[in-house]
Amino acid sequence: MAPVDVYGARVADAAIRYANLNRRWNRLANLRLLAFVAGAGLAGWGFWDDIPAAVIAGLVGLVAFAWFVREHGRVGRERRIAALDGTVNHEAIARVRRDWAALPFRDPWTPAPEHPFSHDLNVFGPSSLAHLLSTTTTSMGQETLRRWLLEPARPSEVLPRQEAVAELAPDLDWRQVLERTGRLSDAHPDPETFLDWAEAEPWLAKRPALRWVARISTGFLWLTGVADILGLLGVPLWILPLVVNLILSQTMGGAVHGVIGRATTRHRTMSHYAGMLGLLADRPWTTTWSRRTTSAVTDDDPGAPAALRRLDRLAAMVIPRGSQLYVPIQALTMWDIHVLDALERWQVGPGRKARGWLGALGEVEAIAALAALAHAEPGWVFPVVGTGEDAVRAAALAHPLLPASRVANDVRIGPPGTFLLVTGSNMSGKSTLLRAIGANAVLAGMGGPVCAGVMAMPPVRIATSARVEDSLARGVSFFLAELQRLKRVVEVAAEGGGDGTRCLFLLDEILQGTNTAERQVAARQIIRRLIDLGAIGAVSTHDLTLAESPLLAAAADPIHFRETVGDAPGDAPMTFDYRSRPGLATSTNALRLMRLMGLDLTGDGLDIGGGHAGPNHDPRDATTPGQSVAGRDRSRAAPPAREETGES
Repeated sequence: MAPVDVYGARVADAAIRYANLNRRWNRLANLRLLAFVAGAGLAGWGFWDDIPAAVIAGLVGLVAFAWFVREHGRVGRERRIAALDGTVNHEAIARVRRDWAALPFRDPWTPAPEHPFSHDLNVFGPSSLAHLLSTTTTSMGQETLRRWLLEPARPSEVLPRQEAVAELAPDLDWRQVLERTGRLSDAHPDPETFLDWAEAEPWLAKRPALRWVARISTGFLWLTGVADILGLLGVPLWILPLVVNLILSQTMGGAVHGVIGRATTRHRTMSHYAGMLGLLADRPWTTTWSRRTTSAVTDDDPGAPAALRRLDRLAAMVIPRGSQLYVPIQALTMWDIHVLDALERWQVGPGRKARGWLGALGEVEAIAALAALAHAEPGWVFPVVGTGEDAVRAAALAHPLLPASRVANDVRIGPPGTFLLVTGSNMSGKSTLLRAIGANAVLAGMGGPVCAGVMAMPPVRIATSARVEDSLARGVSFFLAELQRLKRVVEVAAEGGGDGTRCLFLLDEILQGTNTAERQVAARQIIRRLIDLGAIGAVSTHDLTLAESPLLAAAADPIHFRETVGDAPGDAPMTFDYRSRPGLATSTNALRLMRLMGLDLTGDGLDIGGGHAGPNHDPRDATTPGQSVAGRDRSRAAPPAREETGES
């Protein structure tokens, strides 16, 4: 069954469960109200008129009310789970269809603008790789996913991550329960407040005398009290420790209770993650990566779930200062100091490992996000990423952010000393190919699947120059911004890689902000410099003379995209098949696109109108200038899905 059908069946099942639970929930709400009214009324009537049977019936009604309240809460939780199951699978369908409007965008975080590739490759923001992988529910999961998107894994780490992704991909039930459990909490508070307490110096550690006084005084009080009751003492010695306890409660009680309050308040932060950590601890992991990562949660005695349950019990033992029992219990037992002592023993024991628990949870959530992508896209593959590879080689590679109608192409970038030169007419697919290469390289560096039939590549550091923007606020012109971006690309290439990592550069129409002659010279020098540094990469350009220079002629591996012009009556004026072909482009289309958009050169002036595209022009055939390939309607241009294997 296709993944979208699996998700659809789960949506339907969740809708049925929700409807049934909602009816039961409403019925229980009415029954608990009826039980309360009947129970209270009968009990009141029985007490008023001294009718024991009515009192008993009223008490039974109130007991029934308490049971209905409990059941109402349980059914309400199950109803919410059913609603979340439907939501999770609705979003899974939107993820497969690349229906970005239907897929919530939860992480507005963006990296610094000087990052080598994130802005150019749609790594963050709406309709991005982060958006596509948005199944994480905790701040740790989001932070791990951000780090993996921005920083490729070490070469030795890629294969273990791929194995972990493959382990979780078919386990749809477990992954969706993990996601649902995370969403059951309306908001995950920042765990740093809890970790600050768990990793801090215990308060009582600086006051050891207070701990021992509380222990000795309480023990002596109970010992002398029992001895006095048994008549073993001639004088009430228990009065002395009782006075000591009262004095300590009055002088130190406020400070002790304040420390307890801070600890238990921060403990509630951790309780939001207890269910998810339990899922990690209970699952039988099989791969090296998953066992190593979750060992922080499971290997210690006790493991994270048991340690958190103990912390819950300790927090439940706290007596509020406003309680009527607070003063006598303090006087007889010095209760607060003993509770704080137990909390701080937990703090210096399991508490010191809490950061490792949450780190493991974040990494498993990130792996689960990649596994969700692998499950949703069964035609994608795990690339071979190894230091023995000297080039990026891919068959049927396409952009992972495009829907299933995307067109795939074969690609080869490298070996060192060469570069891929991409030429072609406007809107034919040059930029999309470069971004497809980069986006898939990002996924490969994470340990995830890629949108290709086959892919092999060396470990790479990606550097791009594509979407350059000026900045009025910083006083940076377009040309200066592009120079800064190109300088960063060269710096990444010059960093080297002792672990076999290479720079993968992707340059899209560089140096547009200067005149043609200087652009040609500068572009050739930059590309030559990158090649000399051992980098591999691809360059898209309209300049067909770029590779004619002796500097680059032997290094360029040219491919091109082209358009089809329909001149016969009834034909679309211009279509694109988005297929790469060997060699340099042989045609341009800028003037024809101007005419299709109603910008026609007539006489001495520029005539702007809508009737200059020919008698057979259909306005739907015109592509809006500046619109990306991802946003166009390809129904006229794209070949059938069974033909989506490109040419190299």
